[in-house]
Amino acid sequence: MTGAHSIVDTHLTGLAAALLPYRRAAERLSGWGTELAWTLAAGGRLLVAGNGGSAAEAQHLTAELVGKLRDDRQPLSAIALHAETSALTAIANDYDYDHVFARQVRAHGRPGDILLLLSTSGTSPNLLTAAQAAHDTGLRCWAFTGPAPNPLADACHDALAVPSPDSQVVQELHLVSTHLLCEYVDQALPLVRQLPRLTAPAVGGGGGRDGRALTVVGGTGMAHGPNGHGPNGHSPNGHGPNGHGLGGHGPNGHGAAGHPGGGRVDGHGPAGRTGDGSGS
Repeated sequence: MTGAHSIVDTHLTGLAAALLPYRRAAERLSGWGTELAWTLAAGGRLLVAGNGGSAAEAQHLTAELVGKLRDDRQPLSAIALHAETSALTAIANDYDYDHVFARQVRAHGRPGDILLLLSTSGTSPNLLTAAQAAHDTGLRCWAFTGPAPNPLADACHDALAVPSPDSQVVQELHLVSTHLLCEYVDQALPLVRQLPRLTAPAVGGGGGRDGRALTVVGGTGMAHGPNGHGPNGHSPNGHGPNGHGLGGHGPNGHGAAGHPGGGRVDGHGPAGRTGDGSGS
């Protein structure tokens, strides 16, 4: 019994240690939920991907959106890229595993859609390649990761980084984040559907090409973006929800050349990265 209690106590102690800083970071999810509600209500979609346990977490999120979290509502478009096994294995076989998500992003993603990538380590090459594809095709890219800095957080427009060295604790708080994100989406949808169809307001304070990743170590998780804009409807490049996209271009025929920054972020890319040891 002593050993069993020791395992329980050790795990719960690690989880408890991460809760306070996570609580500060979770405030960010309110802005994410509003932006996602705008996107989905306007006919956009959410693409998600992860490896191993993070794949299960990502698929849990799509189930809540296509189905429901609590109350009945219209189904929302959310696709788990790793769940398409025939496409996944065909791409891995014909190209390589680093492109199993990126090729699907290019196939299914449209400018203004959102890609959410989940990883405990933030180093998986197939997720880094997917983030690159999102930038190339005009998608907004978010990440749930473990402690920052990490390459995936840097490669995305915004990231929620859980500051725990234990991948199990990180995944457990990613699940909490999934439920909170869905709660915020459901809360915002009624108001969003009453308003004119405008471009979704981008949340500032992001990471990657438009600024640093949101980290839960210190601060409130509501930091201003690189141009002083916070999560008040301004995008990181100073444009509001008036039809401008992340690079100043909207989804009205402009191509991927308008995506911010261009090229790789701080030298990060799929080459030379190692995958998550836990498969997530």
